[in-house]
Amino acid sequence: MLGLEHDFRIVDIHASLDPDEASVVAHGRDITPERLEREMHQAGIVRAVASPGRRAPGRSYLRANNAVARLSVDRPFVAFARLNGPRDAGSGPLSTVRNLRAERDDHHARPDDVEQYSYDDRFHGFTLVPPHDGLPNADVLERLEAADLPVIVHGGREFPPDAVERELLGYDFPVVLAGFGGYPLDTELMNRTLDLLEDHDRLYVDTSAVRYREILERGVLEHPDRVVFGSGAPHVHPNVGVMEVLTLDVSEDLMRRVFAKNPVRLVPALAEGADV
Repeated sequence: MLGLEHDFRIVDIHASLDPDEASVVAHGRDITPERLEREMHQAGIVRAVASPGRRAPGRSYLRANNAVARLSVDRPFVAFARLNGPRDAGSGPLSTVRNLRAERDDHHARPDDVEQYSYDDRFHGFTLVPPHDGLPNADVLERLEAADLPVIVHGGREFPPDAVERELLGYDFPVVLAGFGGYPLDTELMNRTLDLLEDHDRLYVDTSAVRYREILERGVLEHPDRVVFGSGAPHVHPNVGVMEVLTLDVSEDLMRRVFAKNPVRLVPALAEGADV
C-alpha cells in the first residue's frame, strides 16, 4: 500500500502488538514490531500507543506487558499495560450472580501490579478489554485512580456505554473509549457514547473502527477536545484510519487536534521529542 502524503503530525493512541511468535501464529497474522512500525510509517504516523493483543483465558498479561515495553525501546511505540480481572462485564442477572462469587485468581491483575506499572517509566497508561479479559476488582480501579494515567477501554455491544458509565466513570482517571464505544459498527452505541461526553469531563473517544463519517464529524464538531486518533492497527492498516479523518468535512485545526494535540495532552510521551 502506498504511503499517504499529508502535512499533519499524527500520533496514534490505539494499536496492539503481539510480542512473540506464538501469539502471531495463534492470531494467524504477521504483526511483528517491524511490520507495525513500517505500516505506521507508510501512514505518516510518528508515534503510537501499543499494548498486548489478547491472551488466552487464564493467562496473565504480565509477560506480554513486559515484552511490549521491551520491544518499544528504540521504536516509535509508547507502551500501555493491559489489565484483566475476575468480574463479568455483562449487565444481565447471570453476570450479577457470577460477580457475587468472583474471586481473583493468580493470573488476574492486582493493585500492586498497577502500582508497579505506574512507577515503571516504561509504561504510560493502561488498557482494559472487559468483554474478553473481564473487569478488575474495585481495589485495582482505586489504584488506577491514584495513578491518574489514561486508561483505554474497549467497550461495544458486550460492554456498552451505560456499563462503562456504571463501572468506570465514577473513578477519577481519564478514560478513552475505543471506537466511540460502538464496536463493531453500532451507530446507536456510538451516539450514546457521544452523549456521555456532555456529563463526564475525563471521558474521551478514539476514532478506531468508527467508519461512519457523520458520527466522526459529530464527535469532532461537538467535542473538539475529546476526540483522539486511533487506527486500530494491525487489525486494519493505519492508512485506513488516517484517511477517514483526512476526508472529514472539518477544519484543519480540528484535524490537528484529533491527530496530535488531544492525544499528546492525554499521553505526554507521544509529544515530539519526548523521552520514552
